Amino acid sequence: MQSSNILGDLFPSLVQLNGYHAPASQVYSLLKQVARKEIESLFSQESPVSVDFGPFGRLLFPYHSMGAVDSLNLFDLDELIIFSFYWNNRNVYRKVADMGANLGLHSILLAKCGFEVCCYEPDPFHFKILRENLSLNDISDVESFNMAVSTQEGETEFVRVLGNTTGSHLAGAKLNPYGELERFPVKIESFRKIMKERDLLKIDIEGHEREVLLGTTASDWELTDALVEIENVDNASAIYEHFRGSGVRLFSQKCNWEEVHNPHDMPTSYRDGTLFITTKDRMPW
Repeated sequence: MQSSNILGDLFPSLVQLNGYHAPASQVYSLLKQVARKEIESLFSQESPVSVDFGPFGRLLFPYHSMGAVDSLNLFDLDELIIFSFYWNNRNVYRKVADMGANLGLHSILLAKCGFEVCCYEPDPFHFKILRENLSLNDISDVESFNMAVSTQEGETEFVRVLGNTTGSHLAGAKLNPYGELERFPVKIESFRKIMKERDLLKIDIEGHEREVLLGTTASDWELTDALVEIENVDNASAIYEHFRGSGVRLFSQKCNWEEVHNPHDMPTSYRDGTLFITTKDRMPW
């Protein structure tokens, strides 16, 4: 079994350094370099190797290529920051939904925190690997669904981006999808239905976050928080306007988790980090 003293130290440090999480900060840049080197040394093998993953314990996560990106990108610093948030709040939340679960890394670590987890991944290729990864880590109590999340139940068209399957999305979520594409039907579950049963949501649904979030009201957020990746400037502006003055508060990694007071504070792509949505008066670091 491999072990990582660096990751063991990094996760609690990320909690303490939450005021330096903005991607533009020098501390962030330094931590990103250190973390990437460590991740490459631990997770570059296709044959599963047991790794001591800091406070989460042992982790088996084989290497997979997904076109222009690979499974190492699932351990980028922004993800490690979210993982540290999960661990620090393992006694705050109980039921978590992983929307856009990809290969299952978030779901595995959420389960290791002791949360009751359900996850949604529409791409059958990713979903197969997700199920394999859950099994490799002896996790049997995560509810996994080969489905997308949208404003209502039913079926719609899914677009697989062959050159980067992490960028695959529901039809219409991205205006100009690039490269070679495959299209096929996918089942969808209602976002608000899931939301009613969960107190924390991780939302990474490739541009469709605008549709599902604009379909909520302030009362939907009374008992639920969310970590959201925003696709573009238009989505960021629409989400800001939707929640402005509603009593639902937005906190942005782009601003070191300070509250959003204008559209410029909003993350406008994954490069700006995550948006936290809550009715709490602060992000619970």
